Amino acid sequence: MLMYRDGDANAFDLLYARHKGALFRYCLRHCRQRSVAEETFQDVWMRVIGARERYEARAKFTTWLYRIAHNRVIDGYRSDNSGRIQSLDGDEPEVEPAASPLDEPRRRASSQQQAAQLRALLAALPAEQRDVFLLHEETGLSLEAIAEISGVGRETAKSRLRYALSKLRAALKDEP
Repeated sequence: MLMYRDGDANAFDLLYARHKGALFRYCLRHCRQRSVAEETFQDVWMRVIGARERYEARAKFTTWLYRIAHNRVIDGYRSDNSGRIQSLDGDEPEVEPAASPLDEPRRRASSQQQAAQLRALLAALPAEQRDVFLLHEETGLSLEAIAEISGVGRETAKSRLRYALSKLRAALKDEP
């Protein structure tokens, strides 16, 4: 980002390529509609571009980037108030080919059911727990960075992550 700030346009391409996947998934899992996620994603990058000349490296770039994304998502929650997650139907990852052609439909159905179940469980989490969980799982950020992005203390972020994981594990354990 410092190179981009200093005028190297190719540095932006590198930043975008490095962070676009995880950032888009983060936005998508917080938004009700794919179009809203795309708009949020683009808005985050427009804010990065707009802040280029004022950027100061006070934290890791990812912390700064996800703080922007977090703020945009929170703005979306405020305007929507539903706190629901976008359905990701059709965005299922490719399933490895099965050993037998007869096993493939069952394997895909099972994988799709598990993905749908996880999406529903994530949607049921309180927004603060879901946010910390997604920041942790999608980006691999440290608890310190997640706390900074969320505007809470490290212990609060740790507690929210622990509660989210506990709820998800319990719900998955209860499922047949």
